[in-house]
Amino acid sequence: MITFMGFAMIATFLTLIMTKKMSPLGALILIPALFCVLVGQGAELGDYVIDGIGQLAPTAAMLMFAIIYFGVMIDVGLFDPIVRGILRFCKADPMRIVVGTALLAAIVSLDGDGSTTFMITVSAMLPLYRRLKMDLLILTAVAATANGVMNTLPWGGPTARAATALGLDAGDIFVPMIPALAVGLVAVFLLAWLLGLKERRRLGTLALDTPGDRETLPAALLQAETGGEAGGESGGAPKPVTGGAGPGDDDPEEAVGLDPRRPTLRPRLYWFNAALTAALLTLMILQALPIPVLFLLGAAIALSVNYPNMQDQKARIAAHSENVLNVSGMVFAAAVFTGVLTGTGMVENMALSLVDAIPDGLGPHMELVTGLLSIPLTYFMSNDGFYFGIVPILAEAGAAHGVSSTEIARASLVGQPLHMSSPLVPAVYVLVGMAKVEFGDHTRYAVKWAALVSLVVLGAGLLLGII
Repeated sequence: MITFMGFAMIATFLTLIMTKKMSPLGALILIPALFCVLVGQGAELGDYVIDGIGQLAPTAAMLMFAIIYFGVMIDVGLFDPIVRGILRFCKADPMRIVVGTALLAAIVSLDGDGSTTFMITVSAMLPLYRRLKMDLLILTAVAATANGVMNTLPWGGPTARAATALGLDAGDIFVPMIPALAVGLVAVFLLAWLLGLKERRRLGTLALDTPGDRETLPAALLQAETGGEAGGESGGAPKPVTGGAGPGDDDPEEAVGLDPRRPTLRPRLYWFNAALTAALLTLMILQALPIPVLFLLGAAIALSVNYPNMQDQKARIAAHSENVLNVSGMVFAAAVFTGVLTGTGMVENMALSLVDAIPDGLGPHMELVTGLLSIPLTYFMSNDGFYFGIVPILAEAGAAHGVSSTEIARASLVGQPLHMSSPLVPAVYVLVGMAKVEFGDHTRYAVKWAALVSLVVLGAGLLLGII
């Protein structure tokens, strides 16, 4: 009964948010509360929620101050050179813009933090998507999937969890997986290219070489490039896509990308901010201090040095408060979902039922089974629950048939491209919140592509003999 109710709770949650019958925040709180009562454990609901909040509170703190820190770094212009380089490549071509989204997300993902990746990627690319009226779901799907592949870095989390759970060295798991993960990243770029071509066919392209070609452009796209009416405003030069606010902007947020005149820039402190960020990321990789503590300290230093005036500090915090509130609120709402799922025993029973359903004939192929199971399980479960609760069981079953725990650990990583779109991943709410798309819409659009990339990684691992 507990197993059935667990699957029913997840199905109900996904159905309600994908059909937009409830908001993700409301569904994350009310659905698990209802099912907790239905399984006869309503009296323990408070304990389950408090336990869930306790487990996710450090994550919420990390996200809050990471948003402030990287928001300040974007404000002061730290990432402008990188973004300008990618935007020069993108021009105003929808195909290049989508490929640039994948490239930027992959590069920024090297820091191992999904929230950072999404904040920088969306801040840089959103103005282009809006100006050209591109589908914002492509932005969120490509960014999440690229980050999911890169999330397998040893300091990203899953690899370290798998190594800890099975008593292995993280390098022995990750290094041999690099070719398969590289194939997965190529698949992300191929996906971005195909989706970009589709957008190019729908919208056309502004990346034209000769002025005469501009006469063939649709009026809507000329308006997008100039920021005014088709052909530009009378007597005025065309506005750059990433320029400042002006008469042609429908939404002021479209102009925050790389305005070289924005008052928050601190060019004289560029190298200080670069060194501070490098030091922060280095300490994060070395695990010198807990990540929430690092971002607490980093945010305080960044604000104090770049904006010594108290009013300026308050203004910067206020500028990013909407994202902070949205994300932290969603994390605490997710704590109800995970608390009930874990406290009632649903997640454990669901996982064991799936493992028990594996036919004995598949025992010698437990690495394949693990890879296939990792795709849905890391979507419906937290990484902690999967790697510490399920992977050891799969490894034990594999060992009985001669499959090494190292192969099981490698196979367990292939679900990460889909995991980054899971409703249980706090960073995904940063992504959809900043892009201002509905989580249900993102889920419907992104899941199929992310699952496909996960299968590509698994297939590459099998073909190359890594798994």
